[in-house]
Amino acid sequence: MTTLITNIQELIQVRESNILKVSGQDMKRLPTIKNAYLLIDDDTIVGYGPMDDCNNMEADTVINASGKLVLPTWCDSHTHIVYAGNREQEFVDRINGLSYEDIANRGGGILNSAEKLQLTSEDDLYIQSANRLKQVMKLGTGAIEIKSGYGLTVEAELKMLRVIKRLKQNFPLKVKATLLAAHAVPKEYKDNKEGFVDLVINELIPKVAKEQLAKYIDVFCEKGYFDLNDTERILKAGKLHGLVPKIHVNQFNAFGGIEVAVNNQALSVDHLEELTLNDIEVLKTGETMPVALPSCSYFLSIPYTPGRKLIEAGLPLALATDYNPGSTPSGNMNFVVSTACIKMKLTPEEAINAATINGAYAMGISNMYGSITRGKKANIIITKPVPSYAYLPYAFGNNHIETVIINGQIV
Repeated sequence: MTTLITNIQELIQVRESNILKVSGQDMKRLPTIKNAYLLIDDDTIVGYGPMDDCNNMEADTVINASGKLVLPTWCDSHTHIVYAGNREQEFVDRINGLSYEDIANRGGGILNSAEKLQLTSEDDLYIQSANRLKQVMKLGTGAIEIKSGYGLTVEAELKMLRVIKRLKQNFPLKVKATLLAAHAVPKEYKDNKEGFVDLVINELIPKVAKEQLAKYIDVFCEKGYFDLNDTERILKAGKLHGLVPKIHVNQFNAFGGIEVAVNNQALSVDHLEELTLNDIEVLKTGETMPVALPSCSYFLSIPYTPGRKLIEAGLPLALATDYNPGSTPSGNMNFVVSTACIKMKLTPEEAINAATINGAYAMGISNMYGSITRGKKANIIITKPVPSYAYLPYAFGNNHIETVIINGQIV
């Protein structure tokens, strides 16, 4: 089955196969071809170039993209979409003056979601999560990382990861699973955090590894949650079982978590709303991808990740949604790209790079996803007629997507 897209106004994010991420000043460059074609064979990009080179090419399906843009689907490297119910009451509580920490201290937040999830059957949890996944695919997401962390018991965490496995089997987009058991300290371990860390290390991680339920290990490294020693222990235990480190870090406080991440060869460090000059220098010493979550900052009214400082320091940057019931009840990567431009002062080129090829790198999949490259998966967005790619973040309230193709098939 071949698909030929012709008369593309502009084909965006065209890369050679050896480019797996972009950093610093290179993020300002977004390679494109105007008046282009794109050829797909089954689930793979096999050809592209200017229309003058199309040479009456034939295909099973031909799509005329006159006046439209074609770009790779978004790669959302940080989500928590497997959850039960919602937390709209906490949204109202914040409007009435309570902080994220206030809500957590009185049993809300992650503990609230954990209680709901523990009482939800695996089938019901799957149905709720599948509906969310269908929505984000329609919004242009073609690869996604999903974290556990709303279970907080061995069985509930395993239930979450088994749901993620079912999503991976039943949906065409690329799904990567992350064990985030160290997301909060359960009520029953309130005075025994070390006991919970021991449970994660000695019981949960081995079971997850045995069933091959996750690729990554994550920790919420934050004051009041898990400290540097906890984080170090959990990451090292995960690595012994073949799990690659990723960390929630510097959301509310900067106290050395980035150094722990880099020292443990973490694939990504996510949040970074609080960032020191030393943190930036530490990031320069490794290959860890900084990931900003601007819609979380928008929803919680907390600072935005200083993306300009990271890029100007020569570092890469990825963008993700943080889709979850408490701090970001949205999986809309289009809004993330717009918010990064409007609030973080990223250029459209930087934001698109951060949401495609660098997002793929933050999931360890940029060899096959995140750019228009021969041999990569045919995961693409065809926009409605728009004047330019800068219009996508500019007109932030509109849906600019006409068609989403994942693995060569329209979804």
